[in-house]
Amino acid sequence: MQHGWRVAVIGGGIAGLAAAVRLRDEGPSGTRVTVFEQGPALGGKLRTGELAGSPVELGAEAFLVRDAATGQDSPAIALARRVGLADDLVNPAVGAAAIAVARKLVPVPRGTLTGVPGDVGALAGFARVEAGRDLDGGEPLLGPDDDVAVGELVRRRLGDQVVDRLVDPMLGGVYAGRADRLSLAATMPALARQARVEGTLTGAVKAAQAAFPRVKGGAVFATVRGGVSRLVAAAAQASGAEIRLGATVREMERTPDGWRLTVGPTREPEHVTVDAVVLAVPARPASRLLAGVDAGAAGTVGALDYASVALVTMALPEPALPELSGFLVPAENGTAVKAATFFSTKWAHLRRPDGVALLRASVGRYGDEHVLQRDDADLAGIVHRELSTLVDHSLPRPLESRVQRWGGALPQYAPGHLDRVASARAALRGSAPTLALAGAGYDGVGIPICVRSGEAAADTVLAALRALPEAR
Repeated sequence: MQHGWRVAVIGGGIAGLAAAVRLRDEGPSGTRVTVFEQGPALGGKLRTGELAGSPVELGAEAFLVRDAATGQDSPAIALARRVGLADDLVNPAVGAAAIAVARKLVPVPRGTLTGVPGDVGALAGFARVEAGRDLDGGEPLLGPDDDVAVGELVRRRLGDQVVDRLVDPMLGGVYAGRADRLSLAATMPALARQARVEGTLTGAVKAAQAAFPRVKGGAVFATVRGGVSRLVAAAAQASGAEIRLGATVREMERTPDGWRLTVGPTREPEHVTVDAVVLAVPARPASRLLAGVDAGAAGTVGALDYASVALVTMALPEPALPELSGFLVPAENGTAVKAATFFSTKWAHLRRPDGVALLRASVGRYGDEHVLQRDDADLAGIVHRELSTLVDHSLPRPLESRVQRWGGALPQYAPGHLDRVASARAALRGSAPTLALAGAGYDGVGIPICVRSGEAAADTVLAALRALPEAR
């Protein structure tokens, strides 16, 4: 007969917490979940801080409202509702964004998909499109199992400027990576699906846009009033899990009945036995833990590379800012700043009666991270000067600044990434079915994707536990 199991969730980011909530909701009565988090706090890259008396996001700030496949609530919205935050979800007041081209802020062209146009006419005056390249040769752009770097495909079909001025800064804003190295299938799955059917890139963009379920007048993004750390705290509470902070899991090994975890300091470790494990940590620590479980899966997971970034947030007294949610900066501009968000313009609930504005800049691109070696004061000074240039007037001196560094924060998905992850998961299903991987390193960045990844991992281990002979 089915009974309550003990499940370890290693990693207290949103993927791990989503797994813990799912385990409580779908596991049998008596299931006990323990979340082991190496750091001093839950949330991973979801962290709300304070600046000049206002809450500010030090990591991810928002999430998609709709699921791209179904048009229903995204997994992040569904989780927020599940944990009691439905009334605290807010949408942007300003959604218009720009791109810095030739040191001027130009509105993002309409009708593009992560910068790739469905109608090249929309890029007139913004980027030069190479004529005669995007022709239908009677075959799909990609074969059924093909993957390619985004930049490679777009350069081949539309030319360099479309990549350099539009696609690369958009991908850089999300992944801190370069279009010429990032997998189409991993970063733009809807476009990849259509590229396996359509004979032109613009046709694939139009097909992907037509397939996206839209709700007329609906908001695209949302956040939590008071900060996304509230989602973290509410999910932890709703999971009913035992939360162990500062608890490093150093080893995992199979036992006849499940798993034996070695937790804590090397000299006096604690050994914990569990029935199943959700491994929701970045790829490199995951690889170390997998080394004694499945060497092949460990090697595949450990090969994933990451980019480091710094987020510089400033409180400025009554600055004159454009009526934008923010802007992106192509690498060709030569600035350290690759993106900026005007928090108190974008979000009405962050506007202050004293006129103090909150803005944040992102610094650091994959392979070009030397600027991150500057100390906090130097980095804040660089950002302030560059932002003044980009908005075309001198910004007032900040009342307060804060630099948040995220070392090895953003996964870099090389072409073939999804196949490699599928291979690693298939190997684990054979060698360790009660172990599942979850998180951005495997399934993609963004809060909704991480929530879905954690929930899927919980479903995987519950199905494996139910399949055990003693569970019947």
